[in-house]
Amino acid sequence: MRPASLSPHSPLPLEGLRVIDLTAILFGPMATAGLADLGAQVIKVEPPGGDIMRYAEPMRSPAMGSVFMNSNRGKRSIVLNLKQPAAREVLQRLVAGADVFIHSMRRSAADRLGIAPADIHAIKPDLIYCLACGFGSDGPYKDLPAYDDIIQAASGLASIAGGADGEPQLIRSVAADKIASLYLSNALLTALLARERTGEGQVVEVPMFESLAAFVLTEHLCGASFIPAEGDIGYSRVLAANRRPYKTKDSHICLLPYTTGQWQRFLRLIGRDDVADAPWLADATERSTRVDELYALIGTVTPSQTTAAWLIALREIDIPCMPVNGLDDLLTDPHLMASGLFETYDHPTEGKMRGLTRPAKFSKIDRCPGTSPVLGQDTHALLSEIGYDNDEITALLESGAAGHS
Repeated sequence: MRPASLSPHSPLPLEGLRVIDLTAILFGPMATAGLADLGAQVIKVEPPGGDIMRYAEPMRSPAMGSVFMNSNRGKRSIVLNLKQPAAREVLQRLVAGADVFIHSMRRSAADRLGIAPADIHAIKPDLIYCLACGFGSDGPYKDLPAYDDIIQAASGLASIAGGADGEPQLIRSVAADKIASLYLSNALLTALLARERTGEGQVVEVPMFESLAAFVLTEHLCGASFIPAEGDIGYSRVLAANRRPYKTKDSHICLLPYTTGQWQRFLRLIGRDDVADAPWLADATERSTRVDELYALIGTVTPSQTTAAWLIALREIDIPCMPVNGLDDLLTDPHLMASGLFETYDHPTEGKMRGLTRPAKFSKIDRCPGTSPVLGQDTHALLSEIGYDNDEITALLESGAAGHS
């Protein structure tokens, strides 16, 4: 479903909402970029050096790394050195006109800077205060530092991503940050809806560790779901040693017969009527106990044909299958191109760019296209908007309490 053609001036669902965003790297910025897509004014408050992701290669200009640009679209940037009292006063004025305040620093640091929940709610009681943290405040890990690799390890994700040899392995993506950011977006929108109904602000805490542990355990809790346990923890089908991309004559393919009918059609395709007609295959429970045998069987036949030949044969009998794409392949994938996942745009300082659109499409909601800000590009304008005159702005800039591009 494609969105209906909307006027460029059609109201967006979060239009008029102001978000003060002190997050960095990817967990928080990806979530707040989603709010900007829906019309929120997101003010990115950066330290004098800027978000560290500004410096992740590749980049055309200093402090404009591609990862930063992909996760900070549509935001305004102000540079504040919150170690200085004058900068904290600026932040307080920004908070006074905001709807959401979000940061990703440790609680002890927020306390030292005077931006703990009580401090912020004293300025704006109906504001949504959000802490995007590594570990929840109720547990013993609450003050530990956390990055993506650490959370992949702690959540069990690295252990199940390992190969058949049992060696743990990190997923080669910033998976923990990005998965947790989806929980964060959901939590923020839920809190905003609650405020719309009650008029009350609240504190929202979204920890990466708990988010990823819940993500991993949704299917893997398995036997441990029951008290006392009924069987092992870990979803056996997903953990099967022979579940993998399968080699073909020229590359790799993933295919997944799942229902009884799909398995029967596949097995007849490869000449294994004996297995297709076996009584245990038609019993979903019994089949699940022998699924690794079936996966091993797939691996014995796929090398006989090319990936393209397998795709034709499998799709003719409606077996789920896809080639194993490399990252480059995604840029020319015909479906992604047709569905409009990629967009090209002109950035005011970086020139012609390729970006990602929001995957979800709405029939009556457009998106708010925007570009990522140069460090401190909006400092002067924002200071003026919250009541500072030119002399005061000059003083803030000269003292280092504020900075600009």
